[in-house]
Amino acid sequence: MATKFIFVMGGVSSSLGKGILSASLGKILQARNYRVTIQKFDPYINVDPGTLNPYEHGECYVTEDGAETDLDLGHYERFLNVYTSKANNVTTGKIYKTVIDKEREGAYLGKTVQIIPHITDEIKRRMLLLGKGRKYDIIITEIGGTVGDIESTPFVEAVRQLQWELPKEDCLVVHLTLVPFLAAAKELKTKPTQHSVRMLQQAGVNPDIIVCRTEHPLNTSIKKKVALFCNVMPEAVIQSMDAPSIYENPFLMMKEKLDVIVLNKLGLKVAQAPDLADWRAFLKKIYHPKNQVDIALVGKYVELQDAYKSILESFVHAGAVNECRVNVHTIQSEYLNEENVEEKLAGYDGVLVAPGFGERGLEGKIKAVQYVREHNIPFFGICLGMQMAVVEFARNVCGLKDAISTEMNYPTTNPVIDLMEEQKSLTIKGGTMRLGAYKCVLKEGTLAYKIYGSKTIFERHRHRYEFNNVYLPLMQKNGLVFSGKNPDTDLVEIIELPVHPFYIGVQFHPEMKSTVARPQPIFVAFVKAAIEYGKNKGK
Repeated sequence: MATKFIFVMGGVSSSLGKGILSASLGKILQARNYRVTIQKFDPYINVDPGTLNPYEHGECYVTEDGAETDLDLGHYERFLNVYTSKANNVTTGKIYKTVIDKEREGAYLGKTVQIIPHITDEIKRRMLLLGKGRKYDIIITEIGGTVGDIESTPFVEAVRQLQWELPKEDCLVVHLTLVPFLAAAKELKTKPTQHSVRMLQQAGVNPDIIVCRTEHPLNTSIKKKVALFCNVMPEAVIQSMDAPSIYENPFLMMKEKLDVIVLNKLGLKVAQAPDLADWRAFLKKIYHPKNQVDIALVGKYVELQDAYKSILESFVHAGAVNECRVNVHTIQSEYLNEENVEEKLAGYDGVLVAPGFGERGLEGKIKAVQYVREHNIPFFGICLGMQMAVVEFARNVCGLKDAISTEMNYPTTNPVIDLMEEQKSLTIKGGTMRLGAYKCVLKEGTLAYKIYGSKTIFERHRHRYEFNNVYLPLMQKNGLVFSGKNPDTDLVEIIELPVHPFYIGVQFHPEMKSTVARPQPIFVAFVKAAIEYGKNKGK
C-alpha cells in the first residue's frame, strides 16, 4: 500500500485549532490500526522557533532527537504517543536555507533559482520525506498560517502540485474554517467560509473536506449550503464545536464520521472499529475527579498560556492518574518579592517554578523557592526553576550571599550556575544549546529513584547553563542531594531535599515527554504530593 498524504489548511482566522484537528484525526485513524505521523510546515523565515521569544510563538517544543520545533508537535506526540523528529517540523527558513546552500554549491548548474520550481520542489521533497521506507500508512501535514497569507503561498502552491502529481486516492486536503455566529442577527454565517474556500480554489487547490469551527451546531441546511458553494459533498462538511477538553475532540470528530470519510476518499478499509477505550477512561477521570488541588506556576511568560503549554498538559495527564482536577494558577515572577511572597503563595498545595531565559523575574523565582522550602510546600523546579533552587540554597543555607548564574549580568564570586564548557566558544545562537534526550543515572534510595522506579532514564534538554560542580561538596554537606547525573559528562540533572516533604528540581524538561498514554512520572508524583499536602493542611 502506498503512503497516503493528508494536508490540513486553515482559513478565515488563525488559532482555529489546526493542530488539535490534525492530532485528533491522527488519533482516530491510529485507533483504526493505521500507522500515522503528523508534520508541521510553518511559514515564518526563522529556521526554527528556538530563537523566538515565547510571547511571539508560544513554547518551543523539543523532540527526542534535539529539534526545536513548533508547539503543535507537542500535541501530535501527546495524542499519538509517537515521537516526532527533526523531519516533522519544516519552516520557510529551512527551505530557503537549503535551496540557497545548494545554489552556492553549484547544484543548479547555473540556472536562475526561482520560487517555482526550486522552492516548491524543496517543499514537496520535505512533505514526502517521511513517506520513504513505508514506515507510515498515513502522513498528516499541517500547513501553518491562514490561506491568503503571503508567507504561506509557496506551501499552498506545493500542495497544488502534489494534488496533480500524486494519484487521487493518495492525496487529500482538509480545510478548517470558521462559521461565526452573529448575536445581533441570531444566525450563523457561512460567507467567510465561502470566501476562504474560493481563495484556496483560486490558488488551484480543491479541498476534499471542509471542517467548520463553530460555537453552535450546524444544521443540515447550513451544511448543504457550504457544500453547494464550496464544491464538496454534503457529508464532507464537518462541524467542529468547542469542547470542555481538547482530549474530547477525537470523539467529536468520530461522531461526525471524519475518519470514515477520510478513509473512503483514500481508498482504505474502514472495517475495524476504532479502539479508544483507554482514551475514554482518561476523559472520564478528567471530567469526574475525586480530588482537586491548586498549583501555583511561577514564571515570567504567564500572560500567554501557550508559553507553558506542555507543562499545563502534563498536569492534565498527571491529574487523571491521580483522579484529581489540577487547578493551575499563574504567578508573574517579575512582581514577586519579599513583601508579597506569602500573600501570593500561601494557600497553594504545590508550587512549580517554570523554565525561562534571562534575568527578568529571576529574584521573584528565588523568593518563591525560599518560601516553599521554608514552609514545606511541595516544590517542583524545571530547568531555570531548578537553577534558581540551587541559587536560593546557596544563598540562604550555604551562606553564599552573592550566588547567582553567570547567565545574569550580576557581579559574583560564587557562580553556582555556569555556562557549560562546550558552549563557551559558540557564537551562533540558533540550534546550539544542549538539545534533545540525554541519559541520566539516578541514585538509589532517592526521591527521583522512587518516582521513576529505574536507575537509568532519558529526558529532553534545552539549556546552555548547568550546575557548577565546584560547589557540589559544600551543598552536599548542607543537605542538598544530587540524585541524578549524566554518566558521560558528570553534569547534575536532578537535585532534591530529603528533609522536605516533596522538593525536586530537574535540569531537563520532563513536560516534553508527557502523553495521555504515558503521563510523566515527576508530574504524577508532584500532584500526589499536593493532594496529601492539601489533605493535611485541611486538618
